[in-house]
Amino acid sequence: MSALRDRLIARIARMGPITLADYMGECLLHPEHGYYATRDPLGQAGDFTTAPEISQMFGEVIGLWLAQVWMDQGAPAPFILTELGPGRGTLMADALRATRAVPGFHDALRLHLVEASPVLRAAQGAALAPYQPVFHDSLSDVPEGPIWLVANEFFDALPIRQFLKGKGDGWHERMIGAEGDRLILGLGPAAPVGALAHRREVAEGQIVETCAPAEAIAGEIGRRVAAHGGAALIVDYGDAESIGDTFQALRAHRPVDPLEDPGMADLTAHVAFGPIARAAAPARASGLTAQGVFLERLGITARAQVLARNLTGAAVEAHVAAHRRLTHPSEMGHLFRTLALTPMGSPLPPALDPAPATGPTCP
Repeated sequence: MSALRDRLIARIARMGPITLADYMGECLLHPEHGYYATRDPLGQAGDFTTAPEISQMFGEVIGLWLAQVWMDQGAPAPFILTELGPGRGTLMADALRATRAVPGFHDALRLHLVEASPVLRAAQGAALAPYQPVFHDSLSDVPEGPIWLVANEFFDALPIRQFLKGKGDGWHERMIGAEGDRLILGLGPAAPVGALAHRREVAEGQIVETCAPAEAIAGEIGRRVAAHGGAALIVDYGDAESIGDTFQALRAHRPVDPLEDPGMADLTAHVAFGPIARAAAPARASGLTAQGVFLERLGITARAQVLARNLTGAAVEAHVAAHRRLTHPSEMGHLFRTLALTPMGSPLPPALDPAPATGPTCP
C-alpha cells in the first residue's frame, strides 16, 4: 500500500468521505507524495506526452500566433509573457526560437512561469535560461501589466467535483470513501447545486463535472487581459460543456484505475470550456476551435514541408507521424480544442472563429 493511500484512508476514517477535488489535490500536489512533486512525468520514460514534446512545430506556430496578436494590439513594451504549467519548457523554448526575428518582441517580453513542481521548474530553468524566467506558485503572484499567456494541458489537471443528477433538482456528489484497505467511489445525499441549476438538459443518472479552480483562474486571466491588454491561449482536451464521467489516470502511457495507487499516476479530466469563457468576462472569448483546424490555419503543414526537406528515411516517417498526431481528427486534432481570451474591441486573434451568440461551441 502506498504511503499516500494510508494517509487518505486514515483521513477518511477520521472525517468521512472526501470529494474528488480533495483527492486529486492530494494525489497531484502533496509535498512529499504528490505526483508532480516527485517526478518528471513527460516523455517515453514518463506517463504521458504533450504536443510540444511531439514536435517543435507546435510551439513554433503558437509563438508566431502570440507575436501576431502582440503586434495587432500595438506591440506594447514591456509585456508579461506567461505560461501556466510549462512542462519541461519545450513549448516556450520553441516559441521564443521562432519569434527571434519579430522586431521588438524579445526586447519587450518579461518571462514569468507558473509551476508547482520543483522537478519541472529545474527543467524549465535549464531550457529557458537565456530568458531569465521568473517562477511563481500561482498566477496571482505574476506582476500586473499587458499579458500574453499560454496554457497547454494545464486546466485538465485541476481538481474537479462530480455530481450525478437525481430526481427533480437534486444532485448526488460522487465521493471517495474507504473499504478496508481500498479506496472506493460512492454517492452523497441528494441536494441542490447552485452552480448546476442551469443544466436542465442533463438527464437523471447522468454525471456533470465542475472545476471551481479553473473558473477562478479564468477569472483572473480575464481581469488582467481586460484591464491591461494582451491575450490568453488555452489548449486542452474537452468540450464546451461537461457531460459524463471523464476522470482518468495514466501511468506509463496506459489508462489505470485512478484510485489504485494515489500519487503514482497522472490524474486528469476533460475541460469544460464554456464555464472558462464565461468566468473570463469582461475579456472576450473566441469561438472554440479544434486544435487541428487551428494549427492548419496557422500554417503548420507548410512548416512541416520545410522541415521535411532535410530529413530522410525513418526521420521523415517520424516527422509525418508527428504532424498527423497533432492535426488529424482521429488523433489530437479534434479531441483537443483551442480558446483565446482578448480585450473587448481588439482585433479577432488569427486562426480562431468568433464566438457564436450561444457561447463556445466546436463542431
